[in-house]
Amino acid sequence: MQITSPLRPNPRFPVIVVLCASLDSPKPQGMSAIELVADVRYTDAAGLPDAIETAEVLLLWDFFSTALRDAWPRARSLKWVHVAAAGVDTVLFDELRESSVVLTNAHGFFDGPIAEFVLANILAHDKELHANRALQRAHEWRHRETRRTAGSTAIVVGTGGIGRQIARLLRAVGMEVQGAGRSASANDPDFGTIVSSAALAEHVGWADNLVVVAPLTSQTRGMIDAGVFDAMKSSAHLISVGRGPLIDETALLQALRNGSIAAASLDVFVTEPLPAESALWEAPGVTISAHMSGDVVGWRDGLAEQFTTNVHHWLEGNDLVNIVDKCLGYVARPH
Repeated sequence: MQITSPLRPNPRFPVIVVLCASLDSPKPQGMSAIELVADVRYTDAAGLPDAIETAEVLLLWDFFSTALRDAWPRARSLKWVHVAAAGVDTVLFDELRESSVVLTNAHGFFDGPIAEFVLANILAHDKELHANRALQRAHEWRHRETRRTAGSTAIVVGTGGIGRQIARLLRAVGMEVQGAGRSASANDPDFGTIVSSAALAEHVGWADNLVVVAPLTSQTRGMIDAGVFDAMKSSAHLISVGRGPLIDETALLQALRNGSIAAASLDVFVTEPLPAESALWEAPGVTISAHMSGDVVGWRDGLAEQFTTNVHHWLEGNDLVNIVDKCLGYVARPH
């Protein structure tokens, strides 16, 4: 089902389709101004095949939807797809990848919030805040000694914008940081040293914390596996804020149960919502959050502003911002 903008713009205006989770969903902030200069059509997944036939632009406001894949044969005029998320793994199917359609995303928006979330999880682990809460509930006074965060070490897997903001924030509190990415390098301005992700198991024993924020691609799926866990410190802490399938969850459970690692703060999972019967809920040392590391108050309005600003760039004939390299699966960092 679809509905057309009530303003009924001139038919010569470009057609912009907005895919929403449902037609009852609130419109993205700022779309009223776009409706003055474009024929904006709001649709749900069921209505997308009809809506997309004349569309030049598609906003995936329902950013986890895979509906575009099924509607693709009818996308005859499509020039640009925007995903209101940092990750594009759910939309980057072969036909889109091989087409001339430009893909953009929410690159940059979540960098600061996710970095704060990672630091919060590291501090909560080091200062035993979760244990404090459990003891409070039991009305138990138990003095302990906690770990210093300054001087501890972290490897950040994923050296894009989010990973770099994480590195900068962790360094600001006195942590030593390295990165892990597609290519190794030295003297990086944010990480110092970047090791090859393919050789992560050779380096991970250095780290007190392993932060996983890489994009999900065919190369990164399952990259945090039993070999990596076996090579980690037994006191190490895993923080996962990228995509769930980056981590072999069976190997993670085994590592937690046999003491290969001490703790895991998990915000993303292979299956979301995390099923009630998942063993991860009760696994030792695990803290679970509901895929919320970047979702600060006002995040939807910020994502909408990114898109509407880009629409104005497009209408004025200027270059789009945050163009995804469809071969890599993310916005490439300029050299």
